[in-house]
Amino acid sequence: EVQLAESGGGLVQPGGSLGLSCAASGFSISAFYMNWVRQAPGKGLEWVAQISNDGRRTFYADSVKGRFTISRDNAKNILYLQLRSLSVEDTDMYYCALDRVGVGRGAGTQVTVSS
Repeated sequence: EVQLAESGGGLVQPGGSLGLSCAASGFSISAFYMNWVRQAPGKGLEWVAQISNDGRRTFYADSVKGRFTISRDNAKNILYLQLRSLSVEDTDMYYCALDRVGVGRGAGTQVTVSS
């Protein structure tokens, strides 16, 4: 069964940092560009970041560029997202996905930025 499982979310103060992980099972992420997307309650999915299957190319939404870093470990079948300089506007459910519109995403991990 193809599954993506996100973890690492939590409560963090503005300006803080957090590291998210996404463990894949049932398939090898090495064959895919991988993505992080996020969604606030009552709002649509927002694409956040993408990484090429070999990890050499990364792409970011303007809203997170310079603050978030996407990476991957194909040997471990894990995708990562490092979040820095967090603001309250980054409070969302974060998902890893197979494309920019969230296909194949898991249950997500909640990131809450609050003082």
